[in-house]
Amino acid sequence: MTSNKVNNLLKRDFIVGSRRFSNYFWTFILFFGGLGFLIAGVSSYFQVNFLFFINSKELSFLPQGLVMTFYGVVALGLSLYIGLTILWDVGSGYNEFDKKNELIRIVRRGFPGKNRQILLVYQFKNIKSIKLNIQDGLNPKRIIYLCTKDQREIPLTPVEQPRSLEILENEASELARFLNINLEGL
Repeated sequence: MTSNKVNNLLKRDFIVGSRRFSNYFWTFILFFGGLGFLIAGVSSYFQVNFLFFINSKELSFLPQGLVMTFYGVVALGLSLYIGLTILWDVGSGYNEFDKKNELIRIVRRGFPGKNRQILLVYQFKNIKSIKLNIQDGLNPKRIIYLCTKDQREIPLTPVEQPRSLEILENEASELARFLNINLEGL
């Protein structure tokens, strides 16, 4: 989340969507791994070595070749899915905090279709606080939430590797000061 403070009345935080290094990495790994498995499975079916470094004639199609073909198709499907989310830049957008008009705009890109652009608008008078949620463990989460008076919690941080506590706390406290509301969760 990169911040761009235009002036004392407007703050805009840009959110990186699917165009992250990890997604490019996994798309590449899944594509070539899946392609290798698919070719090895098809090679075992036709008893022809399509891959020069694997002797597929030693593989029996049932069950090894069939399972390798299945894993190859699944991996290629996953790489296509992640590749399309990168192409469409799903999840990218910005959070805009406008003191002049007393509005908060949360804008994100979704999947293509009728709801491609996601826009949430809240008035300052409906905002209760900023909440910092920190969960450590096997699946750590470090998220800043915008809490409304009707008990909704809207996440403001992108889905990514957990950032350091110091950076997250600074961002949350700076935002709470900017909006002049309470900060929960510290």
